[in-house]
Amino acid sequence: MTLPLHRRGVSEGLATALLLATIVGSGIMGARLAGGNVALALLGNTIPTGAMLVVLILIFGPVSGAHMNPAVSLGAAIRGDLAWRDWPVYAFAQIVGAVLGVWCAHIMFELPVLQLSATMRSGGAQMFSEFIATGGLVLTILGCIARAPVATPYAVGLYITAAYWFTASTSFANPAVTIARALSDTFAGIALGDVPGFIAAQIAGLLAGLAAGAYLWPTRT
Repeated sequence: MTLPLHRRGVSEGLATALLLATIVGSGIMGARLAGGNVALALLGNTIPTGAMLVVLILIFGPVSGAHMNPAVSLGAAIRGDLAWRDWPVYAFAQIVGAVLGVWCAHIMFELPVLQLSATMRSGGAQMFSEFIATGGLVLTILGCIARAPVATPYAVGLYITAAYWFTASTSFANPAVTIARALSDTFAGIALGDVPGFIAAQIAGLLAGLAAGAYLWPTRT
């Protein structure tokens, strides 16, 4: 049974807030404890993010699907799994939740709440990385839906854990995450001017992932 849209919207906002608090908070903690070792800081950022994704999908999935990602919600609307009229509510809740999650991380680590990132993430390699990261995420979700739905939380968490390391961009793969991380001048940040390129690459990756998924799994079982 589909729950009321307002409840699903709150679910998406809360889930995305917790995700961003994890991404930014673990980035701050990792950078502080790593003593200048960027690889160790990234590892400290990666493991909590992948673990939290599993938790969030398990607990919020039955309420709203636990998309936490406007691109994933857009893909669901294109596939007919989410009503088009619901997509703006999902996207708005995800973006607002993401920003609130970043601010919560700043408060927890006694940093200024309002920030803009100075971390440059530009260039063709970064854009292509986001294309691959998002397309792979979509394929992960669609493959699980088609063949192993109960494995979705674990597959998504493991995919993002791996993608942090095999992509040059560290796999944002999410427009809401990208926007919110521009508001944090910490380890996980991205300069505001680089956000449009990342989002364009993510949407392109979404469309490519949907096309590949429709070819590989043409019918649902």
